[in-house]
Amino acid sequence: MGALLHYVLKPLSLIGALNWGLVGFFKFDLVAWIFGPMTIWSRLIYAVIGVSALIWAFVWMFSDDSADNNEYSRRHN
Repeated sequence: MGALLHYVLKPLSLIGALNWGLVGFFKFDLVAWIFGPMTIWSRLIYAVIGVSALIWAFVWMFSDDSADNNEYSRRHN
């Protein structure tokens, strides 16, 4: 789960957060600009990013932080 979390879920959640920041500050929806407003593709992107954020939040809430940090530091040191 560590690789999925670090390489897939966090970047997707970051993309979603950046898009919402653009919407909030500049009223600019990057996903709608690229894929069109509420097309099947933009809705799919919104759904994938939303599900990844939910999974990431559940993993973060219910994970043992000390075990994750020790495993991550062993792999990257």
